Amino acid sequence: MPSSTVQPWTHGARLVDAEHTRFALWAPDARCVSVELADGQSLPMRAQADGWFVIQARCPAGSAYRFAIDDRLQVPDPASRAQLGDVHGPSLVVDPDAYQWQHPQWRGRPWHEAVIYELHVGVMGGYQAVQHALPALVELGVSAIELMPLAEFPGERNWGYDGVLPFAPEASYGAPEQLKALIDAAHGLGLAVLLDVVYNHFGPDGNDLQQYAKGFFRQDLHTPWGAAIDFRRPQVREFFIENALMWLLEYRFDGLRLDAVHAIDDPDFLQQLAQRVRQAAPPERHVWLNLENEFNQASLLQQGFDAQWNDDGHNALHVLLTGETDAYYADFAEQPTAQLARCLSQGFAFQGHANRHGKARGEPSGHLPPSAFVLFLQNHDQIGNRAFGERLNQLAPTQALHAATVLLLLSPMIPLLFMGDEVAAQEPFLFFTSHRGQLADAVREGRRNEFAAFRAFADAEQRQRIPDPNAASTFQASRPRPQPSQAEATRELYRSLLQIRHRELIPRLPGTRALGCQVLAEGALSASWRLGDGSLLRIDLNLGPHPVPVSADAAPPLCFEYPAQTFKHWCLGQLPAFSVLVLLTPGPSPTAPDGECP
Repeated sequence: MPSSTVQPWTHGARLVDAEHTRFALWAPDARCVSVELADGQSLPMRAQADGWFVIQARCPAGSAYRFAIDDRLQVPDPASRAQLGDVHGPSLVVDPDAYQWQHPQWRGRPWHEAVIYELHVGVMGGYQAVQHALPALVELGVSAIELMPLAEFPGERNWGYDGVLPFAPEASYGAPEQLKALIDAAHGLGLAVLLDVVYNHFGPDGNDLQQYAKGFFRQDLHTPWGAAIDFRRPQVREFFIENALMWLLEYRFDGLRLDAVHAIDDPDFLQQLAQRVRQAAPPERHVWLNLENEFNQASLLQQGFDAQWNDDGHNALHVLLTGETDAYYADFAEQPTAQLARCLSQGFAFQGHANRHGKARGEPSGHLPPSAFVLFLQNHDQIGNRAFGERLNQLAPTQALHAATVLLLLSPMIPLLFMGDEVAAQEPFLFFTSHRGQLADAVREGRRNEFAAFRAFADAEQRQRIPDPNAASTFQASRPRPQPSQAEATRELYRSLLQIRHRELIPRLPGTRALGCQVLAEGALSASWRLGDGSLLRIDLNLGPHPVPVSADAAPPLCFEYPAQTFKHWCLGQLPAFSVLVLLTPGPSPTAPDGECP
């Protein structure tokens, strides 16, 4: 159980007034700590109870500083708000109120309105480049962007999950004020902005905490990234809760996506974080909290969190679209259609069911609303964790992929797109870093060895063809270079579907419940939902190469077919290959004229 000790200090450097800053460092393994300023001053910090060192000094915003530990080690502030250079350089004092917000009245959007577009700031060219791309995303129908992690990492190229200074936005992307300007501009366009945060580990390069604050970690418990973070300690809990509050209150992000919380062996911390966020945010603000959680802990979704990324739904769809059953897709090799049907009707495919290793995974989720699940066809993991970063449009028949896209964008679950989906991008999204020396060698070989479980890379010689994550060319190959002539047809499909979602579905989504999902044949199913206003939504989907018989009811007032003539065949009791039909029998809210098919 966590200690009852009250947290007396706020981590890091905080301005007291225009000329003075208070510095606080939790360093329970240190004998003495000093603040080293750029002008050569060395200011001894006062030792306090429970391992804290504190000082208030004349030090205005923009000043560079480090901490000197026991006169032997110089380190950046682990709660640095900005870095002068990289993770090994000095930290900077930041004035959190320096940026003048242009849209201070923004209060966010209700969760059921979310259409999320995940992107990597670095490959798009930095904060300003992302800002320039926002109008096109609004025109597409996106209502929220989600930024992959921004915590300062070593070098200039990284997915962001190797961050070691969680409070400092990555300097190679731009200044903190430029990040705030991006968020401000998004709000002016009606876009919510989410941030992916990593609270389950620190990256391997630049993490000095083990040298003066071993209490940050548990030596009795390990994760795939090393010793687990010890959330039993109040100082550690507060470090990450303060980080979440900084992003939401100071930077005005509209929500957070918590990475891999299954590696956080303390659900009580997650509940406390959600509670603190809800208490700190004004009641009129919409703040979104999402999880990635391999354990499928449905109970967390009733304890302050809005939704979880539905990997089960993705995995079932991927197997149906590509036929791939290697590695973790093996869990979906035998009954992918039934598993997808369970996702559409109950949320998770694995709700205590045994996985390929014979271990029970997940909790019952059928009582949760569809909006508690974020559905996607691709994301950074599912593309970038492929050896060559291929996208789904290069792996699946186009017509089948388009049919699955209709399901994604017109089902009551919350849809997430990955950058490039909407233009059928040909560029890969590869795993990239900019590590050096022995760490670079270890990452390169570790990356290649990960694919030994895939038949295509069982031979070590074949694995040598996998791109080196540290090569600049790997990063450059991942940068989007859309070709409008090839992209417009796909973009138009996304645009038209999102217009329907915003016009016909989103106003009806609150209160939606699933009515069930029937498997019609392998790769084909019929799912139904009762929307919040009493409307009936039905989606008949066939991802298989052969027509399947279907039960055709009376034609509803509103329908969407893909491809053309699907509705005609459906009326005759047949669902064509690679097709989907969306049928909406509206309730009391305004609808399109009878018989109209948008």
